[in-house]
Amino acid sequence: MREQIYLSLAHMSGYEQEFIAEAFRTNWVVPLGPNVDAFEKDLSLYLGNARPVVALSSGTAAIHLALLLSGVKAGDEVICQSFTFAASAYPIVYQQATPIFVDSESDTWNMDPHWFRKAIEDRLEKTGKVPKAVIPVHLYGMPAQMDEIGSIAEEYGLIVIEDAAEALGSEYKGIKCGTFGRLAALSFNGNKIITTSGGGALICRTPEDVRETIFYSTQARDDAPYYQHSRIGYNYRMSNICAGIGRGQMKVLDQHVTRRRRIHDLYKELFSGVEGLTIQENPSPDYHSNFWLTCILLDPEVTGVTPEMARQYLAGHGIESRPLWKPMHLQPVFSASPFYGDGTAERLFETGLCLPSGSALTDEQIRYVAECLMTCMEENKKNPVRVKRLRSGLLRTNKKKKKDETITLLYSIYRVISWMYYC
Repeated sequence: MREQIYLSLAHMSGYEQEFIAEAFRTNWVVPLGPNVDAFEKDLSLYLGNARPVVALSSGTAAIHLALLLSGVKAGDEVICQSFTFAASAYPIVYQQATPIFVDSESDTWNMDPHWFRKAIEDRLEKTGKVPKAVIPVHLYGMPAQMDEIGSIAEEYGLIVIEDAAEALGSEYKGIKCGTFGRLAALSFNGNKIITTSGGGALICRTPEDVRETIFYSTQARDDAPYYQHSRIGYNYRMSNICAGIGRGQMKVLDQHVTRRRRIHDLYKELFSGVEGLTIQENPSPDYHSNFWLTCILLDPEVTGVTPEMARQYLAGHGIESRPLWKPMHLQPVFSASPFYGDGTAERLFETGLCLPSGSALTDEQIRYVAECLMTCMEENKKNPVRVKRLRSGLLRTNKKKKKDETITLLYSIYRVISWMYYC
């Protein structure tokens, strides 16, 4: 029996135990300590551009504090990419501001600069002021068109907050994602490029940003000998234990990114020549995605299958896959929020699928995923591509299953005829 193939599991290096053991040995098991300091330093050095980093409890917390530091408050509007996970947009509501959703373009699947500008102009006309900030997302690790987005934001005075939760290790024009905006968020959830079990980080720009972030993330305690609070704070700081996991993960970050890119290349090779199947790729040499997840688009008219049919088929063969993110402007919770676009995000959602991409997966497992998907298309008799089987056993298994089903059907017919005869 084959081992279950998951979408993107955590991939431990072995170094993590050393740093965790050190925390227990020295009794640093609180939301501060040597591991937190060292993990923040490692991240800052990796990102470059002298960007300081504050380790937090989640990527969502990082976006929330970025909005707080940017002065977003009740009555403000914040433009957000619609094609993303809900955590990109939730913190806007935490600040009692209004999310304004913008569509994607088809090259990177990220925020479309054209609709970004249209949204600003229309909000200015309708409300008399421009939105306070913009949250572009580097979806599935693919960098957004940051030159165009940054230029428009600067023209109208919007603060850029990058959602780089899925893009650690990705680069745009040779610069690490997460270092383009005024502030940026990272995520270290269990399914990301590296993990701290649960956690995130805010990429800051100045020492003052760091001080404010630490202040708000540790319950906003005033500088007094007793517990005094003049502002509302949050319990958002990362623990020293989780940071120890992060330190161990940083030692293999480059390996994890390299492996995910290799998995993407292998999928691309295996799907070469398959009509109706499109794999997401870097649009030009300016883009260097970490390919956190390898994603595909399926044309049902050509392949004979929808993404949901493919997902269910793969699940039946012990393979986890997932639909692309459902756009925020289609979510019931955001039904009243304005949206600017032409339906690109909706089309991507309707035709897209995320394939297993974890760095611990073997080439053999990736080949099995690809073969199962192509078999699914072939069984629907609409795809002219006939793939040479690397696993001849798969066809034999399918033929035996069909034979057993035929025998069962014939026996059922026999029993019905016999019953009618004797009655």
